[in-house]
Amino acid sequence: MTTITPERIAQIEARFAELQAMMASGELDGDRFVEISKEYAEIEPVAAAAATVQSLRDEQAGLDEMLAGDDAEMKAMAADEVDGVKKALEEAERALALKLLPRDSADDRPAMLEIRAGTGGDEAALFAGDLYRMYTRYAELQGWKVEMISANSSEVGGFKEVVANISGKGVFAKFKFESGVHRVQRVPETESGGRIHTSAATVAILPEPEEVDIDIRTEDLRIDTYRASGAGGQHVNKTDSAIRITHLPTGLVVQCQDGKSQHKNKAQALKVLGARLYERERELVAGEEAEARKSMVGSGDRSERIRTYNYPQGRVTDHRINLTLHKLPEIVEGGALGELIDALIAEDEASRLANLDG
Repeated sequence: MTTITPERIAQIEARFAELQAMMASGELDGDRFVEISKEYAEIEPVAAAAATVQSLRDEQAGLDEMLAGDDAEMKAMAADEVDGVKKALEEAERALALKLLPRDSADDRPAMLEIRAGTGGDEAALFAGDLYRMYTRYAELQGWKVEMISANSSEVGGFKEVVANISGKGVFAKFKFESGVHRVQRVPETESGGRIHTSAATVAILPEPEEVDIDIRTEDLRIDTYRASGAGGQHVNKTDSAIRITHLPTGLVVQCQDGKSQHKNKAQALKVLGARLYERERELVAGEEAEARKSMVGSGDRSERIRTYNYPQGRVTDHRINLTLHKLPEIVEGGALGELIDALIAEDEASRLANLDG
């Protein structure tokens, strides 16, 4: 791992002290205060980590000095402590290195969750419903809010397609590696012969843009209204409340028919369109950094098969990090999904630290 130089630590401490002084001065106007407050909040945990590293380095230097001295009692005391300090310093340096890695600016954003049934017909739609419930329950355990934006239900249950907004602290950071093809292997309830079927669903996680990120011009949109279709709901097929929006410059099409209000459906569809346009911009930037992304956990490519849920064997395997957990029921109930998510985040951090060293 790259050694963080004393000069770099001094830089961090100096900037933190400077920001503290500016905050305490009372001389910052509104916009400048917001800007400085944001930087202060970002650097505060980094400065704390840097202070820990510096303290442990000073402690290790003191122990090394004692070990090099002539006092037998002091040498013995230092020998007892040196391994513990060395281990603590290694952990502190790694923690600081992680905090110094470039952050994804979208990590703290809410996210749009899109799930679409793939190959497998009715069974794929049921699986898409299972994934939606899994993510919803995980989100609830995190204290996040889930708002369904649109859903195209299957006649047998589940969804042909479902879109939801998930808001809370660090949503995109946790969910960003879930994009891709999820595969299920199980015996459908309709299968009398007991044969295992393989079905798939595609998941896309899109960070929600802020208003300043994306400018959607009215003249670039074609907005069509139509009658909602699908099972359930007395309003279905009675009013032209469903909305389809086409973004003419890109050809992106979004539709929303979940609410009874045409106005609400239009607002939700624009929200989805904004997220897709923002992700498109991010992908263009990521394309320019393709080499740097090759070693990462995943590129977010929705055609990439990332995970298999094998019901007969009760296991879930994430193919990107070759991790298999034999706790399928707990994962699909949302409670143990965090183990997979945390492992993916840890692998991504390790890859980025390795790239930093290279």
